[in-house]
Amino acid sequence: MPLPQTTTPPQQFGSDNYAGLCPQALEAISRAAKGSTPAYGDDAWTRLAAKAVADVFEAPEAAVFFVLTGTAANALALATLCPPYCSIIASEVAHAETSERGAPEFFTGGAKLITPPTPDGKLTPEAIKLAARRASDPHSSTPAVVTITQPTENGLVYSVDEIRAIANACHDHGLRLHMDGARFANAVAMLGCTPAAMTWQSGVDALSFGGTKNGMAMGEAVVFFKRSMAHGFAERAKQSGQTASKMRFLSAPWLAMIHSGAWLDNARHANASARQFAQAVEDIPSIKLAWPVQSNAVFLLMPEPVMNELRARGWRFYTFFGGICRFMFAWDARPEAIAALAADLRSCVRGQGAL
Repeated sequence: MPLPQTTTPPQQFGSDNYAGLCPQALEAISRAAKGSTPAYGDDAWTRLAAKAVADVFEAPEAAVFFVLTGTAANALALATLCPPYCSIIASEVAHAETSERGAPEFFTGGAKLITPPTPDGKLTPEAIKLAARRASDPHSSTPAVVTITQPTENGLVYSVDEIRAIANACHDHGLRLHMDGARFANAVAMLGCTPAAMTWQSGVDALSFGGTKNGMAMGEAVVFFKRSMAHGFAERAKQSGQTASKMRFLSAPWLAMIHSGAWLDNARHANASARQFAQAVEDIPSIKLAWPVQSNAVFLLMPEPVMNELRARGWRFYTFFGGICRFMFAWDARPEAIAALAADLRSCVRGQGAL
């Protein structure tokens, strides 16, 4: 067999974290860099950005905070909502369970994660009720919070009706509902609904609203839709090193992204890029979509030799869920680079004799 062709891919799609800063975020940082301003969030940029986020959700009474990372956003929000002697219900593939190095347990000071089976990555009211019943013994960790990821770790999007049903199940059992929205904008773009309809109007209590994967350098917004639920968050953020001294460099991009509409435009482009790739490879023999493409992620089933050859050609991608290949598309995904990836994948399959 001939050696695989070595190429330099024009752009990588291993993660939307690979992308650079979008122009709106970069310009906002440049503007905020001029002159001096009070530190630790006591500045006009941060106040205006917090108001802009609240306005996007039609929630003027919401409490909005900015932190550096998605792990911190999730862990600190969950710690604020969940006492250390209680537990958190999450999908078995939730980022909080698989990819945060125990941060939710650490920052809650001992809360337990309960992960009922979720075959398609989505929690359901039935799974929540089952988990709550199993933890009803006085010696167990009583659930206090449910966390769902929107979109899910395998790229699926909860409908507004699904979120509302989950919220109803939560509130029937006295549980609060947190949404891990690292790619929240992609879900809004896919459903075409308002951010309010997807969150507090459907019963969500708190949201980790992702900015890093949507074109910013770093920074997530944590939104509590009832200000009373935010008690202690600011203190936890400071204790954990998440209160940036030059907070304006986290908050100013939010102000620009929201006022310009880039937060949603970027997500629409990323989602469309994922669909472009999926359509380009759907007819290749031995390549199958693992799940429908509903956001900016494409998960493919492919033979291991094809994976190996594609990597040998310089393409980077991750494998999840027992060997399913994930490709992620960001605000800056270029059509010609997507076409090049699809062409190389087709060539790799041909080299294995499937075409």
